Amino acid sequence: MPGGQGTPIGIDDLLERVRAGYVRVGPHPAAESARTGEALLVDIRYAALRQRDGLIPGAVLVERNELEWRLDPQGSHRLPEATGHDLRVILVCNEGYASSLAAESLHRLGLHRATDLVGGFQAWRAAGLPVVAPGG
Repeated sequence: MPGGQGTPIGIDDLLERVRAGYVRVGPHPAAESARTGEALLVDIRYAALRQRDGLIPGAVLVERNELEWRLDPQGSHRLPEATGHDLRVILVCNEGYASSLAAESLHRLGLHRATDLVGGFQAWRAAGLPVVAPGG
């Protein structure tokens, strides 16, 4: 039993529990929130996926292993955009799984408005929203 905290659960159950704690957003609402400045879109995909599939214009790139350090408003390694615990962050991974777990981690840091993109980058692209080549 991990951490001695009861019966272990599978990843599907964990995702269901985590996602019950916040409202996820679809591609078009995420794009609108980013466009109006209501939310910070954060791409947590690793470099090989960004290189392969492209980037969301205006999204901040923070690989998953650096996320908490970059978005903690009290952290010494925070991004300039990490201005406070009320910051609305929309996390984007490749398909919308890792971003759910990452959103829950940000909630633990007090970023209570953190959420993620349903379907991730692949849903963004399938919705016909803008994608640019890396470096472009």
